[in-house]
Amino acid sequence: MLKKLSLCILLLSTSVVAQDKAMIGPTAVMSVADTQLSYEARMDTGAVNTSLHAFDLEVEGGSASNMKDNIGKTLHFTTENGSGERQRLSAPIVKTSTVSNSQGRETRYMVNLDIGFHGAERSVMVNLRDRSHMDYKLLIGRNWLKGKYIVDVSEKKLIGPVATISILETGLMFKTRIDTGAVENSLHAVDLKVEAGVDDMEKNVGKMLTFMTENEKGVAHKVKARIVETSLIRNAQGSEIRYMVELNIGEPGSEYKVKVNLRDRSRMSYKLLIGRNWLQGHYLVDVDR
Repeated sequence: MLKKLSLCILLLSTSVVAQDKAMIGPTAVMSVADTQLSYEARMDTGAVNTSLHAFDLEVEGGSASNMKDNIGKTLHFTTENGSGERQRLSAPIVKTSTVSNSQGRETRYMVNLDIGFHGAERSVMVNLRDRSHMDYKLLIGRNWLKGKYIVDVSEKKLIGPVATISILETGLMFKTRIDTGAVENSLHAVDLKVEAGVDDMEKNVGKMLTFMTENEKGVAHKVKARIVETSLIRNAQGSEIRYMVELNIGEPGSEYKVKVNLRDRSRMSYKLLIGRNWLQGHYLVDVDR
């Protein structure tokens, strides 16, 4: 009886959430009102802010050496969608945003732009960066999604943008970023050693690999797993090849086997990132949770 009551409460709460917020898929065709351009946009619950491809940035009246000193000035920039259509835009700089990644820290200008579905755009702060190496020229972050949408990479249970996730093979719990912008899961791994390994990473597929991982509390564990494939990861800095292994990952008590790529995330806040290959078919992501 108690199980049935709990299930009814869960279904009711999910229904209420669905009534309050619209559902949106992992990608959508959106427009930037001032450009009349259409973009295939990626919904990215791993990103705080929305990000637009921009280049040839020019601060009117000249740029100060300190980017923050340019706040309030007019910024001219060119944007381009996935079809190669371009337009020159101008907007006041409202703030700067510093983004940390594995390559270090990067400061970007932020402007207010009207972004959304054609005819229903709404103003949101957008950071501007060169996304020429990225598949999606417009990335929709939590500041656009919040309070309005649930991101559905398929269907099923709700999960927030951050969750406590277990990896059975490590015996560790990780405070984890749930990132619909990432195709794959990614785990912090250092001291990778392949048994009878060779320089050609592809030729090491099928061999056993040992590595050290560590959660955000600094608790470390040595893991041994078989390399199931390699993954080519592209980002703004170029591309890199990573080993992939299969691990049992999930909310405590609900772990299931899934592929995860291994990389040094020592400079990242989250040592485990959950991507769409774990979410798909299992979870909805609600950035308000």
